[in-house]
Amino acid sequence: MKTLKGPSIFLSQFISDIPPFNSLDTLAAWAAGLGFKAVQIPTHLPHIFDLEKAVQSLEYCADIRSILANVGLEISELSTHLQGQLVAVHPAYDVAFAGFAPPELLHDAAARQQWAVNSLKQAARASQNLGLTAHATFSGALAWPYFYPWPPRNEQLIDEAFRELATRWKPILDCFDEAGVDVCFELHPGEDLHDGVTFERFLALVDNHPRCNILFDPSHMLLQHMDYLGFIDHYHQRIKAFHVKDAEYLPSSKSGVYAGFQPWIDRPGRFRSLGDGQVNFNAIFSKLAQYDYGGWATLEWECCLKSGEAGAREGARFIADHIIPVADYAFDDFALHESEASAVRRMLGLEE
Repeated sequence: MKTLKGPSIFLSQFISDIPPFNSLDTLAAWAAGLGFKAVQIPTHLPHIFDLEKAVQSLEYCADIRSILANVGLEISELSTHLQGQLVAVHPAYDVAFAGFAPPELLHDAAARQQWAVNSLKQAARASQNLGLTAHATFSGALAWPYFYPWPPRNEQLIDEAFRELATRWKPILDCFDEAGVDVCFELHPGEDLHDGVTFERFLALVDNHPRCNILFDPSHMLLQHMDYLGFIDHYHQRIKAFHVKDAEYLPSSKSGVYAGFQPWIDRPGRFRSLGDGQVNFNAIFSKLAQYDYGGWATLEWECCLKSGEAGAREGARFIADHIIPVADYAFDDFALHESEASAVRRMLGLEE
């Protein structure tokens, strides 16, 4: 059995222009000081992590590892959430997502999509250069505007959207396969891959690609009223990354899952800091230990109430306290004894 690794922290929500959150070395020192053992690094900000350099230079990768190792950290995964989003964008969201790419591509949707694909392929090679085995991303979405069946579901439209999504991702998955790195899709509302059914549909269309895997985040499942523990039973073989994020759903007489376009603080379903929500992390960590998940447990902080620094400080302890050091022998091994075949048959009443 494997003991999962952690705690790690996803840096995206903490990066700013204010020290210590404006450079990798100071972010690393801050995270290490809170008790984290690894960082998940976004790849769209060259002043934090230069993706092109990581592809071209093993020396640069060694420098990054050294910066982290100097404070006792390593990299859990690289992230291309923003680039993954741009692999497939429905025209309704073109303007909203245009800012995810470099400014010179602001008015060129085709160029943004190509930039995103190239960035994913670069991330595969960079991950290989850094000795990583998993990568965190989004799938993007073509079908998402039609998630509710009104007007009545057009199956041909949904089929075509998923075929196109698979066509775009298959070469990227192949690139990650060549690099020996798993692509871990965060199943997330707003993405075409947002639950088990949509993941299975996509997986079939990419021919059960060995690098097509899951970033498990129970918060998104709780807000969809899914059985996130049963999800682990179904998909544990494909879970290769783990965001530890809490959430709560407080039923309201005025709005429901769709939340009436309200801000996060007023929504019935909202993200919370670890331990402040409703996710059963005791059971989740037990399930992952049961199924030999050997990857990282990574804090993703997105609380609508508590400050990020408080959420990070408390989150490091929370994850560390929930990691189960798995047993290397069964508790009742002391009572075992070897049985010869004849003794076994006597025990079964088959021989005198």
